[in-house]
Amino acid sequence: MASNLPELVSEIVSNFSHDCAQALKSGRLTDLERVKGQYLGKGGRLSQLMRNLASMEEEERRVAGRHLNAAKAAMENNFKEVLEDLAVQLREETLRRERIDVTLPGRFPEPGSLHPITKTRLRIEQIFREMGYSVESGPEIESDFNNFTALNMPPDHPARDSQDTFYIEGGWVLRTHTSPVQVRCMLRDRPPIKLIAPGPVYRRDYDLTHLPMFHQVEGLVVDRGIRFSDLKGTLERFCRLLFGTSVRVRLSPSYFPFVEPGAEVNISCTVCGGSGCRTCKSSGWLEILGAGMVHPAVFRAVGYDPEEYTGFAFGGGIDRMAMLLHGIDDLRLLLENDLRFLRQFRY
Repeated sequence: MASNLPELVSEIVSNFSHDCAQALKSGRLTDLERVKGQYLGKGGRLSQLMRNLASMEEEERRVAGRHLNAAKAAMENNFKEVLEDLAVQLREETLRRERIDVTLPGRFPEPGSLHPITKTRLRIEQIFREMGYSVESGPEIESDFNNFTALNMPPDHPARDSQDTFYIEGGWVLRTHTSPVQVRCMLRDRPPIKLIAPGPVYRRDYDLTHLPMFHQVEGLVVDRGIRFSDLKGTLERFCRLLFGTSVRVRLSPSYFPFVEPGAEVNISCTVCGGSGCRTCKSSGWLEILGAGMVHPAVFRAVGYDPEEYTGFAFGGGIDRMAMLLHGIDDLRLLLENDLRFLRQFRY
């Protein structure tokens, strides 16, 4: 082998250079590494020749070693140059791919806006502030007493059904209304009281006009000499300030455990104008509020004397009011975060 070693080495060096050039065209480092392994790896062609040195005579081994070492150095230098060429190639490809045309018009961030539910809540708060009400808030995880017991709902009351309420271990619930805020305020303060309590509430419900998490506003007025006519006048004024002077308001008898007598407050459907549609279930009317005179049992639960004080309370869904204000026929649209829908309420 010693006699033809220079020719073998020269051929290996030439083939290595050719294979590296071919691998470079692919633009992949893995292809270059594979070529290097075939020639300079432990089982590579040049490595196989080096293992034969041990069987040569001393003089032959010295001459052959010089040829092989020179070839190895040349191949390693060649590989280094090819790697540099690959780096340049990849960099140029990245620049081409990420090239920015500075002559194109700039992109401006789309301005945000308040959600229609938030706008409706703020408008409701403004209306009641102008009527002298304070705006109160409370925790969304409530005690059984504040959410049910103090509101004249004993342990066997249907409103406590687990099909309607989200219960939490330890006797706590996700509040089903914002009435617990009223209870907290009555336990904290003495009359006169005049407040509204807006905020999110939770119930097991989901259809065109109901959501499992929705927003509610409740109001409470307590003082000496409060009458049902005060409640009626307040709610009629509120509905006409919110929905317009042309809206029709109707109160009809209803039952709620925390008021007596109770009333259901309906307005003419703002989607169809009262002619009948799927939103109002073809009746022409939509319930927006429940109301009534505060039940004496509620006053006794918070330490008020029902012989001395009277009051009225009311409550309704802010989401449904937003739906009626904007002519939306499916309440679920308000929570789907579809920008095509929300852009309509930007201004």
